[in-house]
Amino acid sequence: MTPCDLLIIGGGINGAGIARDAAGRGLSVVLCEQGDVGGATSSASSKLIHGGLRYLEFGAVRLVAEALAERERLLTAAPHLISPLQFLLPWRAGLRPAWMLRAGLLAYDLLAGRSRLPRSRSVHLPGTAFAAGLAANLQKGFLFWDGWADDARLVIANLRAAAALGAQVLPRTTLVAAQRAPQHWQCLLRDQRTGRERAIAARVVVNAAGPWAETVAREVLGLELELRLRLVKGSHIVVPRVHGGEHALVLQTGDGRVVFVLPFAGDFSLIGTTEVVLDSLPPDLSASDAEIAYLCATASGFLARPITPDRVRWQFAGVRPLIEDGRAEIRAVSRDYRLVRDPAEGGAPALSVFGGKLTTYRRLAERAVNMLAPGFPRMGGPWTDAAALPGGQIPDGDVALFLEGVSRDRSGIPRDHLAALVRRHGSLLDAVLGEARSSEELGRHFGAGLYERELVWFREREWARTADDVLWRRGKFGLHLDATARSAVEAWMRERVTA
Repeated sequence: MTPCDLLIIGGGINGAGIARDAAGRGLSVVLCEQGDVGGATSSASSKLIHGGLRYLEFGAVRLVAEALAERERLLTAAPHLISPLQFLLPWRAGLRPAWMLRAGLLAYDLLAGRSRLPRSRSVHLPGTAFAAGLAANLQKGFLFWDGWADDARLVIANLRAAAALGAQVLPRTTLVAAQRAPQHWQCLLRDQRTGRERAIAARVVVNAAGPWAETVAREVLGLELELRLRLVKGSHIVVPRVHGGEHALVLQTGDGRVVFVLPFAGDFSLIGTTEVVLDSLPPDLSASDAEIAYLCATASGFLARPITPDRVRWQFAGVRPLIEDGRAEIRAVSRDYRLVRDPAEGGAPALSVFGGKLTTYRRLAERAVNMLAPGFPRMGGPWTDAAALPGGQIPDGDVALFLEGVSRDRSGIPRDHLAALVRRHGSLLDAVLGEARSSEELGRHFGAGLYERELVWFREREWARTADDVLWRRGKFGLHLDATARSAVEAWMRERVTA
């Protein structure tokens, strides 16, 4: 039986953040994830690192302030994965009044404090670059800044940091049984690919299973809970680029929600999200025809050229595990998180994570590990506040200047390919490329800048096991490759991934 201090259930952003924090404080950590790491909710977000402007409408001032503070930290910790993004909120009569939007943005600026990002402002749209692609009747808008993130790669970065600090990361591994003993949990893990089982003796179990957290707590760990989760499906669509510029759009809807239109993967726009309450978790998630139609119609109401469902190149869906608070409107339900520690007198403790959002994962992880401190008197103190993530060791966070240096050193590799590699790997680029100085030295080219050298890295260093892991999470190559090329990646992975 393998002993450890923490067994973390769930390899999404919260589990990954907790693993990194705990391993850095000297705890022995094992993390298991039933699918690909970051393969569920954490790779199906709107990919924003933001304070949550619309949460102010419901009085969530503390959450917004915390998220804005974390936005600043993450922009520094991973400048290759997280970058500033300007947003245009076009206004028209019949929705929230202009004075309310301006007041909300001023409050947002105030809560952000001394931010590296510019302050918000109003804009008269006609004749400006911001009007490109928008409906001609839109005259007024508001500009503000937040952050964009590669959500799936942010999970990978945290897990790489955890592994470098000694954590064991076990993807496609299920917790099949757990029994509480006085000093530890006796847990049984099963590798889904091989069927092999291993016993773990964990002093603490951390339940960070996201949408499955309530089920894991009640049915696997046998914990009694006072709270319940409201499972809300959110879907996104990807279409060819719909508006000019590198800014994003925030579109108000008639039902009081907002829909984002984000520049995505070069030539595309990412549009989302929906909110559909689920009674249970389906085995497969995808956007329904109704959701696709809703997103197309909402965006089309603000654009010069309508979007129709036949233009959708990709769609994906995830489930937000919101804490049930009895509010009728989904948009009003808090996006905050709650940490529930079950001390279990006479037995080993468990800690469950409920709710949360991508932006606040680091602070959530820090608080979670702090709650475990009484059981680990020799554990170190908080340390992630100012620590860079793997790949984030870029001088002054200047990705463009870093790319200039890389381009000089590896002039035989096209600049646009190097730029994409830097955005995926940051300062780890040299480790990924090794001695290669030209494209020919990178091995087989599958298309869209995906070479065999990087595939080896994904497999050996980032736990990739299937073509989907690579095509849709380690990168977004799937958007740019045809069926033949995607099949070639699948064959390569199948031949080299062994039990």
